[in-house]
Amino acid sequence: MSWGTELWDQWDNINVHTQKGIDFSERYIHFLKERSSVEMDYASKLKKLVKNFQPKKRDEDEYQFTWSRAFVDMLKEVYDMASQHEVVAENLTGTVSRNLQDLVTETKTDRKKYLQDGARLQEQLRQSSQTLDKAKRKYEKAHYDSERSLDNYRKADADINLSRAEVEKHRVVMNGKVQQCEECKNEYAAQLQTHNNHQTEFYSQTMPQVFQQLQDMDERRIHKLQECVLQCAEIEKNVVPIINTCIEGIAKAAGSINTAADSKLVIERYKSGFAMPEDVPFEDLSTGQSIEPSNNQTPRIPAPANSVKNATVSGGKGKKRGGLFGIFGSSKASVARKNSKLRGKVSTPVKVDEQKEDFSDLPPNQRRRKLQQKIDSIKKEMAKEHSEREGILKLKDVYAGNPALGDPSTLDKKIEENSQKLDGLRQELLKYEGYMAEAEGKVSRRHSASEDSRSLSTSGSGDTQHTQQVSAPGTPQVQHNVYQPIDGDEDGEDEFDIFPVIGHCRALYPFEAVNEGSVPMGENEEMQILEQDQGDGWTRVRKGDGSEGFVPTSYIECHYYDADQV
Repeated sequence: MSWGTELWDQWDNINVHTQKGIDFSERYIHFLKERSSVEMDYASKLKKLVKNFQPKKRDEDEYQFTWSRAFVDMLKEVYDMASQHEVVAENLTGTVSRNLQDLVTETKTDRKKYLQDGARLQEQLRQSSQTLDKAKRKYEKAHYDSERSLDNYRKADADINLSRAEVEKHRVVMNGKVQQCEECKNEYAAQLQTHNNHQTEFYSQTMPQVFQQLQDMDERRIHKLQECVLQCAEIEKNVVPIINTCIEGIAKAAGSINTAADSKLVIERYKSGFAMPEDVPFEDLSTGQSIEPSNNQTPRIPAPANSVKNATVSGGKGKKRGGLFGIFGSSKASVARKNSKLRGKVSTPVKVDEQKEDFSDLPPNQRRRKLQQKIDSIKKEMAKEHSEREGILKLKDVYAGNPALGDPSTLDKKIEENSQKLDGLRQELLKYEGYMAEAEGKVSRRHSASEDSRSLSTSGSGDTQHTQQVSAPGTPQVQHNVYQPIDGDEDGEDEFDIFPVIGHCRALYPFEAVNEGSVPMGENEEMQILEQDQGDGWTRVRKGDGSEGFVPTSYIECHYYDADQV
């Protein structure tokens, strides 16, 4: 099908149609640009969303569960999907839109040229038609004049009143008009032949060529538009496998969630290691006898240590501890009381403003976990320092072999600094390993800070140790100056007043008294509580044989009587 033969008389419609094609191409370009903008904006907002939900540095511990790690993996996949939308936007803008823009520019140029050629051919045909019209009108006028002169001659020849000369004059005029009419006729015939030839050529050759050029131009535009649409589909198709991979990654992240592992991690993170409380026995304070409750009795809820009034109760007066072991100062006790933990129930870690260096303020399991993390961190830092030291030593050897590269002595200072760092890290590692051994029950009691530092620098110390079960926690640290009086008690005699019984306790582990003021106890031994733990780690108790003294609070399970303090 050819426009030149089928649409030979539709020049104006072809002109409008080709312009509409160009307008559509420009509109498609605007569509691609706006779509690219939407894709880029979507990718940007998606990446911003992922960034907003990325775990913060301070919350890394909360992202150890499988469900939280799966969420982080999902965020990574969503980020990759956003990147693919950016790829789509860049390809649409950089490739498809540019090709279409080039096509529109080329189509506009060709269309302008072809329309000019068509207008020129139409103008030539119009001029030929005007020339023919002029020749025709001239021939018509000459023919009219010829017919009129012939009629005048016939009238003059028939009129007997006219002279011969007048008749001859009319004949001469008639012959001139006839001859002029013949010339105009010949000219008209020639012009008609020329016009017909030009018109035939116009409608059969020249103008169909212009129509064909416009048709080819429009078909090229359509074909190029088809290629661009296919190119858009190809761009989408190329990112689909990657997006599918991201979706599979999200599904894989969902499949990695393990409820059993998360439950186990919760146990490992929050398990305190304390034993569950047993039934609270009834104690008759008048006889000093205790009656075990039956199974159907409701056990009494143990009172938390931090809910008991500061200082022990004696005759309605609050008493302060004296200098037993030199560790019961009033200022320290006031701080310790704020950080005391619940007694008689599973304890949970209490966040304090300043956590102790050995994490002794945490339950046993959590303390061991924190210490292990600290030890792993120190070992990692030591490995880094060792690698740095090896690099410095190698560089020193290179300098020694080729002095032109540098002076080996300049590295001595760095080597010395590295050695100091390593020594410090070793001391730190030994200290925390000691804390870990203590937490695991391999050390009999805590050393003071000075003793810890001394034990790290030397292979051993002269501190007395005692043997106990491996599962027992470490005993609180002790200091010297036994029975040192406190302010306001010059003699320290209040320390030996009779204390009322404020509760009872059961020994979770055996304990041997090796310090003055402490008393030994056996596992599951029942005792009376005379004075609560004021944050120093020791509780005053009275045994069944009447002896009184201090035992480690972490070794016993306490129950208090005063319901007002629960």
